[in-house]
Amino acid sequence: MPNCDSVRQASLSIVIPLYNEEENLDPLIKQIFNVLSTHPNFLELILVDDGSHDRTASLALEFAECEPRIRLLKHEHNRGLGAAIRTGLEAAAGDLILYTDADLPFDFKLIPQLLALVSDNNIVIRYRANRGEGLRRWVLTKSYNLLCNFALGLRAQDINFACKLIPQSALRGMRLCSEGSFIDAELLLECQRQGYAILELPLTYYPRARGLSTLSRPAVIIGILTEMVKYALRRNHRAYELVEETDYKRG
Repeated sequence: MPNCDSVRQASLSIVIPLYNEEENLDPLIKQIFNVLSTHPNFLELILVDDGSHDRTASLALEFAECEPRIRLLKHEHNRGLGAAIRTGLEAAAGDLILYTDADLPFDFKLIPQLLALVSDNNIVIRYRANRGEGLRRWVLTKSYNLLCNFALGLRAQDINFACKLIPQSALRGMRLCSEGSFIDAELLLECQRQGYAILELPLTYYPRARGLSTLSRPAVIIGILTEMVKYALRRNHRAYELVEETDYKRG
């Protein structure tokens, strides 16, 4: 584990995917900069517009033109949450990368606390101590968490909650492929594969107040399950190749 000085000096990138989030963009940016504008670690805010059909991209561009720490990346058409997050993570220059959502799912005043908890050998994620999305979303979330735990060995109780602080060193060793909402599980699984501990702590969750969430649509759920199967097959294939390589070296 690094000493306290090295943690304090680690630079921070924040990655936020956007899809038709024009109503959330102004309060989002105001809250981030209210908390972090003078923080010595805050390097950049990366906004990834995933082919929005509203004014999200043009508004984000206006903010970026006024604030040099805001970077706007754009997909010409909607590719999915995973693709947007991967684009942001690949562009992030910080030693630490925080991924979260545009709908202000938690109090961003907690971000400095997250920075104090991360180390070279762990990642920090938060889980919802309260729920505010209704019974259907609760059942879907609980079922998905249990499925990932049993089928993939992922040890986390709120996999899809968008508050994950990951060292750049962990990202460099990842093989991310998800285009859709399996990306959260894939991020954690790839950290786990590399031996990073997952530090999971509770927080108060604020349900979406503006805009529309699409994560519980049947097409999204099918996409998650499809990408989960593909990940499991890739992982099994990598494990088989590793065994083959080990046997070859021994022989």
